[in-house]
Amino acid sequence: MIVLLSGQYALGISNIDQSTKDSLSLKIKSFKNKGLDNSENTAYIDAVLALAKEYRYYNVDSLYNLTRKAQKLLIHADHPKGNYNVYFNYGVYYSDKGAFPKAIENLNKALDIAYNLDDDKLIASALNRLASQYQYGGDYEKSLMNYLKGLDFAKKSQDNDILSIINENIAHLYASQQEYDIALDFYKEVTEINKKLNNPVVTAQTLSNLASIYTEIGDTKQAMFHINQSINTFEQEEVYDWLAYSYSVKGEIYLKEGKEKWALYWLDQSKLLYNNNLDDKRGEIALYNNLSLAYMGTGSDSLATDYALKGLDIAKDIQSKEGQIDCAETLYKIFKEKEDYKRALCYHEIFTSLSDTLAKESNTKSLKLFKTQLKYDQQKKELILENEKKLAKQQNLITLALLVLIVLIAAAIPLYLNQKKLKKLYRELKIQAASLTEREKELESSNTTKDKLFSIVGHDLRGPIGALQGLLEMIISGDLGQQEANRFIRKAKTDVDHVLFTLNNILSWGRTQLNGGNTRPTTTNIYKLAENNLDFLDEMAAAKDIKIINDIAKASNAFIDENQIDLVLRNLISNAIKFTPNNGLITLESEESLNHIQIKIKDTGVGMDNATKEKIFKANTNFTTYGTNNEKGTGLGLSLCKEMIEKNNGKIWVESAPQKGSTFHFTVPKLSENLKKAS
Repeated sequence: MIVLLSGQYALGISNIDQSTKDSLSLKIKSFKNKGLDNSENTAYIDAVLALAKEYRYYNVDSLYNLTRKAQKLLIHADHPKGNYNVYFNYGVYYSDKGAFPKAIENLNKALDIAYNLDDDKLIASALNRLASQYQYGGDYEKSLMNYLKGLDFAKKSQDNDILSIINENIAHLYASQQEYDIALDFYKEVTEINKKLNNPVVTAQTLSNLASIYTEIGDTKQAMFHINQSINTFEQEEVYDWLAYSYSVKGEIYLKEGKEKWALYWLDQSKLLYNNNLDDKRGEIALYNNLSLAYMGTGSDSLATDYALKGLDIAKDIQSKEGQIDCAETLYKIFKEKEDYKRALCYHEIFTSLSDTLAKESNTKSLKLFKTQLKYDQQKKELILENEKKLAKQQNLITLALLVLIVLIAAAIPLYLNQKKLKKLYRELKIQAASLTEREKELESSNTTKDKLFSIVGHDLRGPIGALQGLLEMIISGDLGQQEANRFIRKAKTDVDHVLFTLNNILSWGRTQLNGGNTRPTTTNIYKLAENNLDFLDEMAAAKDIKIINDIAKASNAFIDENQIDLVLRNLISNAIKFTPNNGLITLESEESLNHIQIKIKDTGVGMDNATKEKIFKANTNFTTYGTNNEKGTGLGLSLCKEMIEKNNGKIWVESAPQKGSTFHFTVPKLSENLKKAS
């Protein structure tokens, strides 16, 4: 784990130490004694906000409470920088609590204030913190974009502190994607900036993060060299939060070398500091996971289990996906070694599912795409600059020609012809630009289709297949007896049925996409289409003793794309079975109007609340829940059903309430009399 640097507040950068807190506390006490603890004294408000920041790694709730106190005073004060610090502090607080949306919301408010103040340093700091937040949330493309914007403003402000911080955070971003060469290039830039700063603590922070990267690469010699230097500095300067982190990194280095006893010594040193009033949840997750691995290496499985579970609980609490993945993987290894295969398989499924959700491979591609975009932007800037030089040169020639126009009128004719050629070229370039814009839209549409397909495959196929793979490995290796194998095979059968159902949906959807997403309506009998799907889903309904009645009028002929509406019916009936308990009832009905046929699929299932009804039809989401018998969703979701219905000039909606069942309605165009005669 590498520590992301937060950047600076409007009040400046300060390393967390007791002397700073004491100094600020005395300053605040002095203001109170003089009766200056009010909204008119912005220096008092600034001191409260600065003290709040100092409590981040000691008591994050004190950070919130002091910031809240300052915010109340700022209601009656004209102090924009104070408000900037308020929202910045809230962003840090909600980030540490794992409330990512609230963190993003408050950091954007801070950024807006910085833009209004036209303060390059504050803008760079807010963009850096916002980028860090997106990085914690796994959105690496947005993270990199905000880091690079922040870097531009940091250069404009000529502030080496924030330049060092942002370059180091970009290095960590690339390191997290295993782009170590690029990460080390950024660290070279950081090292040069740190020489100008001449701040031993800042240099030590960089060295400790470098040590973490060298540990990941496997270069433990370089890692140990850097971490020992940083530990010396932090011990001398008494910077305990970074010292705790550095001890943990040193323990991780020994783990990499297979020296578990030495690893435990340094990890215990780190734990002592964390237990002594430090409040850094992300650091604790990495520490507990490393302690678990170290104890597992020494054969202390009970302690290994306890620490891994502690780390997993904290990771869940702050919604750290990377932390949950690491701890779940460790628990899988522990229980497999203890031959507790049921719990091992459980944590293996958690690890596989979260790994897919994080989608690191997809984010790596996004980074590469963004690097390509940066290269293109640079080339475009160079082309614009060169064109401006040519235009300036041409303007000089025209000016010169005007001066000698009376005596050299003939010289103007070639210039006139040249200008006509330029206009023609401009028109051609404009046409080409329009063509490129159209192609860009087509590519965006293609990328959206690709992303949706990969999201479905990663979300709903890889998890069950990964679980099945783990089961088969245990059977082949002889880890499972016949009786245990038979019990897990039943679950595997359910997972395979789910995969088959999802594949059928993907193939149906894929045929539509191969047709360019076009709808090809034909005369189709909806009753027969429903009957075919009931035959297909009969086994699924029978497993839950669910009765399905098809009361759709047999003469319900519509002018629709048969493949698309077939996919809609299959998903809606499947969902009805999924959310209807055993011995339930599902009814299919139809109702004809002048121009449309309305289909109703009604169940006696668990129903849904208003919040769920708002989510299920939204585009670009894979909102799935487990059914009454823990059946998994198809992954394609109702958003695809909505897309198919709307392509067929219809509408789809749902009526539902918790524990009162659901009724899904959709309309499609009725076969007109002219088409009936033609057919």
